[in-house]
Amino acid sequence: MHETARPRRSVLYLPASNLRALEKARALPCDTVILDLEDAVAPDAKPEARAAAVAAVRAGGFGARELVVRVNGLDTPWGADDVAAVADARPDAILTPKVSSAADLAAVRAAAGPELPLWAMIETCAAMFALPEIAAASLRLKTSVWVMGTNDLAKEMRCLPGIERTPLATALSLSVMAARAHGLVILDGVFNDIGDPDGLARQCAQGAAWGFDGKTLIHPGQIDTANTAFTPEAAAVAWARTVVAAFDDPATGDKGVLKVEGRMVERLHLEEARRLIAVAEVIAGRVAG
Repeated sequence: MHETARPRRSVLYLPASNLRALEKARALPCDTVILDLEDAVAPDAKPEARAAAVAAVRAGGFGARELVVRVNGLDTPWGADDVAAVADARPDAILTPKVSSAADLAAVRAAAGPELPLWAMIETCAAMFALPEIAAASLRLKTSVWVMGTNDLAKEMRCLPGIERTPLATALSLSVMAARAHGLVILDGVFNDIGDPDGLARQCAQGAAWGFDGKTLIHPGQIDTANTAFTPEAAAVAWARTVVAAFDDPATGDKGVLKVEGRMVERLHLEEARRLIAVAEVIAGRVAG
């Protein structure tokens, strides 16, 4: 499956040290599970969490859910051991925190080996001024997904985002632009208040409107809201099929611009229409299954 056609509507962080949560994750309706060795794990529990994450990856049983492990940074006492152990276990990807430069990404790639996919946390002020550099390096270093770390970014900025995240709007929009310019998947940051479902719904809708592919989550109760917000609407999928059919028609397929049902459609819309259909079909298959 092409990276951009894989649904990542709901991406749930789980502390790798919580064995009960890991077991439950195998039946949750999220698209991706991130076993966390970083923020969610206390320093004295990190070696135990690392062993639990490796065991969970090797045991499998997550079905169609993508399985990713977030390691500690290489500048911490645990990072090198995390990367070595997790790379050996071979999850779907390693998520590396606080990527602020191409060099940060290159160091993790060197430690993880040449093949295992990497994901990158974009969550520092320095990263905001190196987005094109990091994006170009992502292509070279098999890093197909960016994850916004909005909590860390807000802390470093010393701002108070609120539900609407006005102080972060520039950083989030620029990150989406950089990701799209290089064909990367990009996921929105977490919503912290698990007791505010309305706030979560507003922020998911905002993230979808800004162009994110999905949202990272901190509680299973947030999954359905994220899935709803980032599932392509039926009308959008129907229109995408209309666009594809119009360009596939031998009578009009060689044209750069078509008038479809009274609307002007350019060939540049064709790739996005095909991607939307592919995502919708994968989601429909999972629901049917």
